[in-house]
Amino acid sequence: MQPAYYEDFKEIKKKIWSMLDDAVTNRNSQFRIPIFVCGDQSDFDGRIVVLRKSDQQNRLVQFHSDIRSDKIEKLKKNPNAAMLFYDKEEKIQVRLKVECTVNHNNDVTKESWSKTQHISRKCYLVDNGPGTESDIPTSGLKPELDNFEFTMEQSEEGYKNFTVIQCKVKSIEWLYLAAKGHRRARFDLKTNKDTWLVP
Repeated sequence: MQPAYYEDFKEIKKKIWSMLDDAVTNRNSQFRIPIFVCGDQSDFDGRIVVLRKSDQQNRLVQFHSDIRSDKIEKLKKNPNAAMLFYDKEEKIQVRLKVECTVNHNNDVTKESWSKTQHISRKCYLVDNGPGTESDIPTSGLKPELDNFEFTMEQSEEGYKNFTVIQCKVKSIEWLYLAAKGHRRARFDLKTNKDTWLVP
């Protein structure tokens, strides 16, 4: 028996957003760590990010980054990006085309930072930004911070490097792999147009 979302646009959208919503809190969700691709013309780059928010009403997903990361400059030049999600068990691939906003030291970052766990704040305490060259293998942290021996107060030092990347979803492409026959659809969120595609 095929699932409700096999050939029903409304059910497909429901399934996509329920998987995104679940990934925000469920560490075992395969949608929790999508590939995020950004860049400009000849300089495209992909990396894994951790999904931190899913908001269907506002067509928004978001993740955290360091203001010193090279993707920040890329996004300032070109805010258009793509996100790729795949769940092996569900046999579902979702591709998002998004427009990104970099939030730094504002209400959005304050709210997200207050919910960021002590242990997760560690990566924002590195002396040099992600991708900085080093003469030795390093975590980038001072030795005293490397072993979680830092207080919540000390972790506040990382806030200056903390950013929230908000991704406004422009379109969604869905692929469902099924023995009976794959199904693929595209949802244009700007025009509200739903289209079946050949898988």
